[in-house]
Amino acid sequence: MNGVNGVKAPKPVFPAEAASKEYAASLDAADPLRELRDQFIIPSKANLETKKLAKPGLSEDLSIYFCGNSLGLQPKAVAKYMEAQLDTWASMGVRGHFNALEDSPLKEWQLLSEQAAASMAKMVGAAPEEVAAMGTLTMNLHCLLASFYKPSETKRKILMDWKAFPSDHYAIESHIAWHGLCSKENMVLIGPDEGEYEISTEKILGYIDKHASDAALILLPGIQYYTGQLFDMPRITKYAQERGLTVGWDLAHAYGNVELKMHEWNVDFAAWCTYKYGNAGPGAMGGIYVHEKHGKVDDSAGDDALKFRHRLTGWYGGDRSVRFKMDNKFKPIPGAGGFQVSNPSVIDLTTLCASLSVFDQTSIPALRQKSLSLTAYLEHLLLKDTTDKTRQFTIITPSDPHARGAQLSLLLKPGLLHTVSQRLQDAGIICDKREPDVVRVAPVPLYNTFSEVWKFVEVLKGALGEGAASS
Repeated sequence: MNGVNGVKAPKPVFPAEAASKEYAASLDAADPLRELRDQFIIPSKANLETKKLAKPGLSEDLSIYFCGNSLGLQPKAVAKYMEAQLDTWASMGVRGHFNALEDSPLKEWQLLSEQAAASMAKMVGAAPEEVAAMGTLTMNLHCLLASFYKPSETKRKILMDWKAFPSDHYAIESHIAWHGLCSKENMVLIGPDEGEYEISTEKILGYIDKHASDAALILLPGIQYYTGQLFDMPRITKYAQERGLTVGWDLAHAYGNVELKMHEWNVDFAAWCTYKYGNAGPGAMGGIYVHEKHGKVDDSAGDDALKFRHRLTGWYGGDRSVRFKMDNKFKPIPGAGGFQVSNPSVIDLTTLCASLSVFDQTSIPALRQKSLSLTAYLEHLLLKDTTDKTRQFTIITPSDPHARGAQLSLLLKPGLLHTVSQRLQDAGIICDKREPDVVRVAPVPLYNTFSEVWKFVEVLKGALGEGAASS
């Protein structure tokens, strides 16, 4: 697999003592981001076993949480931010739309989505005006496709990932049908070669060449949820746009995980959720990115002749200067804000802003550097003292560090998943499984440690040995 911009990243070299518990502890001691872990509530084994209310400090025997690719842990800031929001609502009622309590970490409700957007913009490499906090992932994909998928007589097809998350698949399928077209004929699935899991950049570019004359749009995941492959977004974007395709990215598994430069890469649009690596809570409010060129509002001919990109319009996308005139003359906010539809949930914005307050204390490049080290250490321990013949699993995530995020997907030999999952659960290790044989492991740099990686591999290898012996 060729990495970002076709350059394969070198593998780190670990010393002979790297497989020891003491070496893992030394890496933790040298970690410049280690204090960020204290800003999260980590479930204890006692909480998991008793299923009682999680109380920090209930037990010092904490679980190992490697499931941030599915749902991130709760930041301690959430409770503080929620209390501030509830105090505002209780103290001010409707006036909370235009006033914030003194010492509150939250702006007034009318500006709260902009507060979240400003922080998210730094995480996706965009100007604040190019980002909006709104909706949830699938709804946002629908809103963006309604604006950006404009099939013509000759260019109708949408290029997409072979194993797209159902949100993307269903959304694309429905928009093609909405235009009266056959989805089977106009959905082009880009998959790996037979027996492989990685999709090479060259293969994607080949599909773009093949369908340059009949495709209107390409929508791919920044990181493939099943394999954990990080696609070469800048190269694919440039190549597709040069051949007349509109380019969108689903950043669900890339947001808060890897470095993104949406504006610099000239991406047309993108959407993401915030409850995975973003830690904003289950079903939390998502975000969108729209390049500034698509968010322009031309009012040079007067309000009665406004020119702006067509989109599904709603009251909250209207410019605040005229929002309360109630004259039914839609004047969108310039930028991504003009794509908003409804008054956003302040509760959802509160948990989002709380999670973003943690990210505001660091940077994605710093987190990415630690993530590369964590994942490299995980890979090293998994492969140590094994061979292709003796190994009970295959890592189907790319081996190139720059072609993956925080996740490694392990394809177990048939029949091992149940035993492995039970042993991990018994040890208080939480990670994700995908039937029939895949375990997805995601050490998150905000709150996971090298010692947890060491412990996970010890338990996993023990479980694999047990499962192999009983099969």
